[in-house]
Formats: sequence, structure tokens, C-alpha cells
Amino acid sequence: MFELYFLLIFMIIGAVIAIEIKDLLSSVIAVGAVGLGLSIVFLILKAPDVAITQLVVEILCLIILIRATLKKDLPFSTTGRWFLNTLITVLFIASFLFVSWKALRDLPEFGNPLMRVASAYLRDGLLQTGSTNIVASVILDYRAYDTLGEATVLFTAVIGVLAVARLIGRKKPEDKDVEEDGF
Repeated sequence: MFELYFLLIFMIIGAVIAIEIKDLLSSVIAVGAVGLGLSIVFLILKAPDVAITQLVVEILCLIILIRATLKKDLPFSTTGRWFLNTLITVLFIASFLFVSWKALRDLPEFGNPLMRVASAYLRDGLLQTGSTNIVASVILDYRAYDTLGEATVLFTAVIGVLAVARLIGRKKPEDKDVEEDGF
């Protein structure tokens, strides 16, 4: 329960930072941190499918927002900061690997269900659904509406990325001036 309170405080602080900070790129990164915290909350609450969906949508939205905030000709200084950049990258990778190791170590042994619902699916799935593939029976029979909702969210996220990333159909600034003068 302590983890949930910690993550809730983390998400509130991230949201306040995203609203109050002046730099737009830092604000987008703070919003991404809030979404990452929410996906970790879903994992703690034993909803890995919702956590994966949240993570995918969050990453796609973060890509869209970063692309919208950055310009192609944004100056980026790499001189004199290589040590700091390398240190931050190594620290991030090390912390990611440590958290992954802790999370994967706590998983139950393969084949031993962690929750009662999972054991009921394994025990009664063949009899209730008639499907020999237990994964397909859970996705299509027991959790069909949930799966439809997740597929809709993922489809919407992909369409949003394609709409932002498309190049055909965009008008160049000089084309807009010709249209306004001509017709």
C-alpha cells in the first residue's frame, strides 16, 4: 500500500511540474513521467494488460508531443557535456535494469497461477468455452469487452501517430501564401 501512496505523490508532483514549468519540452517529459507512474500503479494493482496498454499509449503520445514541440533546426550542443550525458544515460540504464531485476524476481514460478481467477481459467476454461487454446478462450470468451477496449485504444493511438507523422497533404508556408493571394 505504501508503494501506491508513493506513486500517487510522484504523479501529483509530476502533474504540478508539467503545469508550472516554463519549458515546453520539460513539461512534456513530466507528463510522460506521470503516465509511466500510472502504468506502474496498474502493475501493482495486478492489471498487467491495462498497464501494457497504458505504457504503449503513453509512449506513442510522448513521441507525438515531443515531435510537436521540437523543431528540426533546434540547436543542440554536444560539446563539453559528453561526461554528464554519459553519466545520466548509465544511471538511467542501471536503475532500469535494477527495477526490472526486482520486478522479475518477484514473479511466481512458471505454471503456478498467482491469483484465484487465473486458476479458475486454467481449471474450467476447456469445459466452459470448448476451446483447446486457453489464451484464446480467456481473451475472446472471458474478457472480450476488455480486449475490444484495448484494441480500440491501441488503434486510436496508432491513427494519431500516423496523423501527426504524415507528410503527404501538409502545406508548406509558401503554398499558403499563394492560395490566399490567388483564390
